[in-house]
Amino acid sequence: MNREELTPLELKKLNSNKALITLLSREPINVDRALRYIDYERKLKKLQTEMIKLQTWAIDNDERIVVIFEGRDAAGKGGAIRRITERINPRHMRIVALPKPSEDEQTQWYFQRYVQQLPKAGEIVFFNRSWYNRAVVEPVNDFCTQEEYEIFMTQVNDFERMLLDSGIHLVKVYMSISKKEQAKRFDEIKNDPLKQWKMSPVDEKAQELWEKYTEYKNAMFEKTNTSNSPWKIIKANRKTDARVNALNHLLKRIPYDKDIEI
Repeated sequence: MNREELTPLELKKLNSNKALITLLSREPINVDRALRYIDYERKLKKLQTEMIKLQTWAIDNDERIVVIFEGRDAAGKGGAIRRITERINPRHMRIVALPKPSEDEQTQWYFQRYVQQLPKAGEIVFFNRSWYNRAVVEPVNDFCTQEEYEIFMTQVNDFERMLLDSGIHLVKVYMSISKKEQAKRFDEIKNDPLKQWKMSPVDEKAQELWEKYTEYKNAMFEKTNTSNSPWKIIKANRKTDARVNALNHLLKRIPYDKDIEI
């Protein structure tokens, strides 16, 4: 136990089955960690309730919303998306995580397969990696030519401007973790039989190519962090804080009728 005294409010927070399970589920017992998790659960429930209201607004008004999640491997993109979407109506939202392009797709305009995934009226689409693969992952790993990269960088702002002009709401989130935290998460994935499938050849090289990723990431921000379509960088070393902050940012960016101060 890492606490000698607890305040009445802290005792109240811990006085539930869920809190006690959280407290006793890991060793050594850590009261501060358990209290942080209880606070996280409370904040998450409040924001998820608000997310349902946002989706209802989108459905009722035929709004179209695109939410992009980018970030280094193991940055927590998938976990954040799951927490954002787990309480909303699955019939009016989609999560898109496209595989590498097929032979046919490689002959098409780069944005074409992403255009096919854009939302219909009343729908929210979450991209777990997006067209920004060509801004960072592809050039870092030599999956595209320098010419293809440069063409993308000259077209992407115009492409996003067309999305916005068509009435689509676009939210861009970048989950940022440290090199040390990425290494720690990779070790956890490799040692967990239920998560080992997440490790790809690209992931295996991520630490070695850290500085190269940084170079292309910074170039991406410099070019595409526009006033009409800005990036939100979320510090993601602590997953719970990152999930709350990502959801909070999404609620701020969409102009629905809010019931709480976001």
